[in-house]
Amino acid sequence: MNQLIDKIQFEDLAACDPKDVTQRTQALYDEKKGSYLIRIWNSTYEVTPGHCSIKPQGKGHSTHRDYLYLFILHYLMKARNISLSGQWVSEKDLIGGAGFFRGPHTLPTQLLAQAFGQDLSAFLTAGKRLGGKPLSMADAAFVFEITPQIPVAVLLWLGDEEFESRSKLLFDKTIDRHLALDIVYALAVEVCHAFII
Repeated sequence: MNQLIDKIQFEDLAACDPKDVTQRTQALYDEKKGSYLIRIWNSTYEVTPGHCSIKPQGKGHSTHRDYLYLFILHYLMKARNISLSGQWVSEKDLIGGAGFFRGPHTLPTQLLAQAFGQDLSAFLTAGKRLGGKPLSMADAAFVFEITPQIPVAVLLWLGDEEFESRSKLLFDKTIDRHLALDIVYALAVEVCHAFII
């Protein structure tokens, strides 16, 4: 574990006030173990900064290059106790997003288009498997409550003779008040890869 996660990031979380963390994120804190329990994408994770560990309670989600664990750490450290805006935006609508989400940081939504662009039933099955709620957008779409403050929508347009299939992720407009753009990217990569496992 922790291909991407440096020990200093666990130390940064350890330096946070547990009372503040739990108020902002709805996590629970176990003083004896020095660990947080937090619900992420319908699974509970135990985060123990002193041991530099993040473990799912039960199966949890498979993580691509530990991006999910990176997201969890930063969410605990940085999330704010604010309401959702109710406005969906693309990654490029976020402040600085048009410049950041290109080249190596282009969201890998082509994986979804390639996997499901001709197979709507497989997309619907995958979305339900991941606990998504149907959304009336595109040819098919789901919204996933990663946390109550971080919903992510996944949209799919089927291909035909005239247009190629395509997919898109949308975020609540407030996401960049919780997370830096590189952590938004990490979360988006996890969502895309979770669909095609």
